[in-house]
Amino acid sequence: LQVFDDEGKNVTPHPLFHPDPNAAVPRQENFILKYFISSPGPSSTSRTDFSINLEQQGCCFSAVQEEGEAALTEAELEQRVDIFLSETDTLWMLDLPTAVVSTEAEEAARVLERNKIYAEICKAKIDSENFVEKMVQTISGAAKTKEVQCEAISVAEKGVTVTSWDLDNSLNASETEPTETEEPEAPAGKSSKSPTAEEPGQAVAVPSARASSIIIAESAVAARSHEERECHSEAILTSANLQQDLVVMERILMENIFQPKLAVYRRIPVLIEPVVTSDTDVEGSEEEEDEEEEKAEEKQEETLPDESPAEDAGPRLEQLWSYGCDLTRGHSVSSMAWNKINPDLLAVGYREFVSQDQKKGLACCWSLKNPMWPERIFRCEHGVTAVDFSLASPNLLAVGMANGCVAIYDVRSRSDAALLDSSASLNQHKGPVWQLRWVEQDRGARAGDKQERLMCISGDGRMTQWFIQQRLDCSDVMKIKRTESEMKKLPGERDKKNEAPIAQEAAGMCFDFHPEDPDIFLAGTEEGHIHCCSCSGKEQILGTYRGHKGPVYKVAWNPSSTEMFLSCSADWSILLWHRDSHSPLLTFTSVTAFVHDIKWAPQSAFIFAAVNERRVEIWDLTVSIFNPVLSCAASPEGNLSSLLFARNAECLLLGDSCGQVGVWQLHNLAVPSTEQV
Repeated sequence: LQVFDDEGKNVTPHPLFHPDPNAAVPRQENFILKYFISSPGPSSTSRTDFSINLEQQGCCFSAVQEEGEAALTEAELEQRVDIFLSETDTLWMLDLPTAVVSTEAEEAARVLERNKIYAEICKAKIDSENFVEKMVQTISGAAKTKEVQCEAISVAEKGVTVTSWDLDNSLNASETEPTETEEPEAPAGKSSKSPTAEEPGQAVAVPSARASSIIIAESAVAARSHEERECHSEAILTSANLQQDLVVMERILMENIFQPKLAVYRRIPVLIEPVVTSDTDVEGSEEEEDEEEEKAEEKQEETLPDESPAEDAGPRLEQLWSYGCDLTRGHSVSSMAWNKINPDLLAVGYREFVSQDQKKGLACCWSLKNPMWPERIFRCEHGVTAVDFSLASPNLLAVGMANGCVAIYDVRSRSDAALLDSSASLNQHKGPVWQLRWVEQDRGARAGDKQERLMCISGDGRMTQWFIQQRLDCSDVMKIKRTESEMKKLPGERDKKNEAPIAQEAAGMCFDFHPEDPDIFLAGTEEGHIHCCSCSGKEQILGTYRGHKGPVYKVAWNPSSTEMFLSCSADWSILLWHRDSHSPLLTFTSVTAFVHDIKWAPQSAFIFAAVNERRVEIWDLTVSIFNPVLSCAASPEGNLSSLLFARNAECLLLGDSCGQVGVWQLHNLAVPSTEQV
């Protein structure tokens, strides 16, 4: 039997079984294969059955006609007959599924999806608290303890001091001892002087070797003791106990020096009159010191400082002290923030550059206990542009930098390394972080249950919210788009319809959240516009206030009259706005200089302070809306850059471009009653 394909090629399979010719020949059996032939045409209904004998040895085929059936005609015998052999159902005895699937298979998409899910699960296990890798089915054998017992090795140090007289005495003694001991033992027939003539040479050599060894040992002991003293001194100087004692001693000295100024700040009687009024040493005679001590004793019963001035005197500023040191000199104060729990702890950010060489930024924490050196110093690779303390976790200090990086420091730690930073975040800002603030989500909750969100605005036109997890990451709250008025064609300018602006986003400069609604905030931009925005809702920008002709440096809601807010700009003006009016209510301008910062007074809804290039101004709306009630130059060396009201005192803090933060006492500033609001 041969099998041919459609092209006529012989594709008959070769037998897999080859019988052994030497084996016994089994009994021959005939297999009969029955088939039938259906005649075409009119006789198609008739069927002729055939049987084919398959002989095992000859494999010959023969057609046998069954009895009682009609004989086939010659034409039927010549007709071609097709025989179809079909395979029966396969019985699977063992099935091993493959681990590889073709990309063209039907289940390829499903397998790829499962592989992707498995890869994500494996990636999530890294640095996760929900998965722990642990060996199982491992038998830990019993631990074996090995000990060695030996006699204690005793160590003793011995030293001796040798002088030139000791060397001479030992030399003389060695010369006399051999003559007394060796003369009786001299053999007969030899002169008794021969041993004495030979011994002195040997006696001289022995003491010299002994002396040199003693001198070497003495020098080694002296060198070792000197190294031990140096190591011991260094260990004492670097010990934590000594550092803590020095801090306490330093604070005591600062309290003695600044006690009168601190008493004025605290509004308590002055107990000690300052003897030294400057940082330099003042030399004086004993008589002058006695006179100053007598004056200090006479002034111990004085009243509070704010009761002495006359009632008709106008408002004035008196400088108490300045926060500054050699480390901050040459930097500019960019921002200041009080600690929410400790009102005596002040965070100050430093940036700017001197002589076209940009310096690294600083974030310092100053304490009222030491105005001459900061308690914590955090050195940053880039200039610090914004700082703020957290209320839920008062030990966390958020710092924004000029390169768009955001870092969080723990002020409880003495290390200057950041607890978290945004260097690994793919969404970090591409421009300077001009302002950041911790915003409460639930203002009615207790201090321990308060939830906060860290908000930032940057020069890349993004308002972001940062999440503190295993790393610091953010999501965009809003992207500030440029307004249509800036994209309109100017008179006499050719049509720029097909030209796109360089940047679609407007640089954000500042923001301030509503004192009562944590979802409403104001955002000032570089193009001079102020947007009233919402964190929740489909429409993020609720309204736009146009009034400034330059970048808006600061916006501030009124803490008492919550529908009013202030804004200052590089166009030399300060504007007072109402939330429902898109045009300013009042415009305050006194000098032609940039207004860098503004703050509402915490005790009044009508008083606010502002700083420009050289002067600080105090405005009282109950007195005048045309001129400030107080205007003075508070920084003779540099330009003023920021201001901040004290939380627990009637003082104003002013930062300048020389790295100094001056603390100024406010005198004779009338505070309107709350009924006028």
